[in-house]
Amino acid sequence: MRVAITAAALLTPFEEIRKPIVIIEDGKIFALGVQDDLQLPCGIQTLAFPDAVLAPGFIDVHIHGGGGYDVMQAADSPSALASIEALLAKHGVTAYCPTTVTASIDQTKKSLAALGKAIRGKPSANGGATPLGVHLEGPFISTEKCGVHPVKDIQKPSAKLFEEFWQASEASVKVMTIAPELAGAEELIRDASKRGVRASVGHSNANAAATLSALAAGASHATHTFNAMRPLDHREPGILGVVLGEERFTADIIADGIHVAPEVIKIFLAAKGEDRAILITDAISATGMPDGRYRLGTFDVDVSNGKATSSGRLAGSVLTMDRAVRNIMEIANFSLRQSVRMATINPARMLGVGDRKGSLAVGKDADIVVLTPQGNVIKTIVGGHV
Repeated sequence: MRVAITAAALLTPFEEIRKPIVIIEDGKIFALGVQDDLQLPCGIQTLAFPDAVLAPGFIDVHIHGGGGYDVMQAADSPSALASIEALLAKHGVTAYCPTTVTASIDQTKKSLAALGKAIRGKPSANGGATPLGVHLEGPFISTEKCGVHPVKDIQKPSAKLFEEFWQASEASVKVMTIAPELAGAEELIRDASKRGVRASVGHSNANAAATLSALAAGASHATHTFNAMRPLDHREPGILGVVLGEERFTADIIADGIHVAPEVIKIFLAAKGEDRAILITDAISATGMPDGRYRLGTFDVDVSNGKATSSGRLAGSVLTMDRAVRNIMEIANFSLRQSVRMATINPARMLGVGDRKGSLAVGKDADIVVLTPQGNVIKTIVGGHV
C-alpha cells in the first residue's frame, strides 16, 4: 500500500524543498516532489504535517544502550534490544550500530553472537531503529587512554582474535575502534578494512606519525574526537592534529556540552566541515531513565544531573540524537539542515550504506523523521512504518 506524506518543508539533507510530498511503498520511497507538481492517486492514504519538516532518519554509529538496557545484555535479555530500539525511534533514530565496551574475551564473543543474530535476522516488527552492524569499541585500545574501559580486559591488536570476534558476530562488525600506536594495529587495520570494517582511531595516545600510518593502512574515521585522545600540541600534533587536519578522516563527536566544551565543538566543526563531521551519542543504558546506577558493559555507572561517571571518570552519556542536533544548532548557529546532515548522510556514507540510507530520494529506504523547525521529534518512520 502506498502512503503519501506532506509537510511544510523537506531536508534531503543536501537541499531544502518547500511544500514537499513523499510517497512510500513497501518500505521504500516511491516518489518525491513538490505538492503542486505531483498528482496523487485517488484514495491514497495521506499523513499531513503542515507545520513540520521531513528529514532522513538519524543514524547513531556509537551507542551502548538506553531505556535501562545495555546492548551487551542482548545475550541474556531478549527484550533489551527491542527496548533500546524503541527509545531510539522516539528520538528520531532509525538505524544504529550497537556498540560494545571492553570486556573479557568470552563475554565479548557472547555479546557479539547475540548482536550478530539480531542484525542478520529479520527487521524488528516493533517499529524501532534497525541495527546496521556492531561497533566494536575495544579491546584493541590504549591502556593510557582507556577511559572507563577495564584495563584487565584490554588486548593487543590481533588478527587471530579479531577473526574470532568476526565469526562470533556472524560477520556483523561494521566499525572497530583501535589505538593506532599499538604493535600489530596496522596489520589489523588492513585486515579489517578488507572485510569492509571501518577502522576508527580512538582511545589512543598516538603521535602524528602513527596516526598517518594508520590512515595509510586503511583507517578512515575517529571515535569521539578529543575524548580519550592525546591532547593537541603545536609541535607534536598527535592523533588530534591529523584527525582534524586530514580530509581523508571523518570524525565523530559527543555534542552534549559535557564531553567537549562548546568552543572546542566550534573548532571541530570548522576543521571537519558539515560533510565530514558526524554526531554520536555514546549513550548508555541510563538514557531516558531517571538518575541512578546503571550498567555499561560489565561495570556500574552512576548518573546524576545528566552526567554519567564511573570511579570519577566520564562513562558514556545520556544524550539523545535529536538533542545533539539541536545542540549543534545552538552552539554553532548551524541551520537545521546543516545539523541534520551530520546525523544522517555523513554516518551513512561512513558506514558504506549511503546508497540506501541517510538521505531522502526515490528508491531509498523510507526512514524519515518528522521534526519541528526547532528540531524536536514529532514522528519517526522506520522502513515505512510509523
